[in-house]
Amino acid sequence: MYAIIINAVAVIAGSAIGAVFKRGIREKYITVLNTAMGLAALVLGINVSIENMQKSEFPVLFIFCLAAGGLVGTLLRLDQRLEGATRSVARERSDLAEGITTAVLFCCVGTLSMMGPVLSALKGDNTYLMTAATLNLVTMIVVASSYGFWTCLTAVFVFLWQGGIYLIAKCSQSFISEALIGEVSVVGGVLIAAAGLGVLNIKDCKTINLLPSLLVPMLFFLIKGLFA
Repeated sequence: MYAIIINAVAVIAGSAIGAVFKRGIREKYITVLNTAMGLAALVLGINVSIENMQKSEFPVLFIFCLAAGGLVGTLLRLDQRLEGATRSVARERSDLAEGITTAVLFCCVGTLSMMGPVLSALKGDNTYLMTAATLNLVTMIVVASSYGFWTCLTAVFVFLWQGGIYLIAKCSQSFISEALIGEVSVVGGVLIAAAGLGVLNIKDCKTINLLPSLLVPMLFFLIKGLFA
């Protein structure tokens, strides 16, 4: 469990370093960083989705997940709630919610962040989690250099996400499978690409409202297991 805490601390440390770095560079360079981050998110998201879709036993499941998750997120008004919360924390940044959403997707989606807690819970192997912490540190330096220190709030999401997977793996070793992680990765890849479109100002996909989509594959596999 300590490796999950280290991941959260790495997010905060990266945010602090990025915020300090941001003060020393001009606005035009921040714009370049935003563009680079948007392109990276777009390419990474597409790659993650395609790579895992080829292994999927349910190739159209991600469509249902995105639709169902998007409806839930819209009903819960996640976009408005997060924007309101971030506006009260950092009034000078109206786009902080976008930065946090992008950071959450970068730090929470992928094999390292999902398999890491599983291996830690079942085998006591923290290799994946420690690698994820290093990547999270670097990622947050880049994100915070564009969106500011308060992207450190991403640490809360990282801790809850990895901690939740860790507890599920501890309680039910058979529930977390490579198939489940693959389906979550397909959905997550689409969301990362959507976040990239938002950062590039091509299309505001309201990615925050789509975040519940990441939980739908878990619900699907849980129901599937009950009737198997």
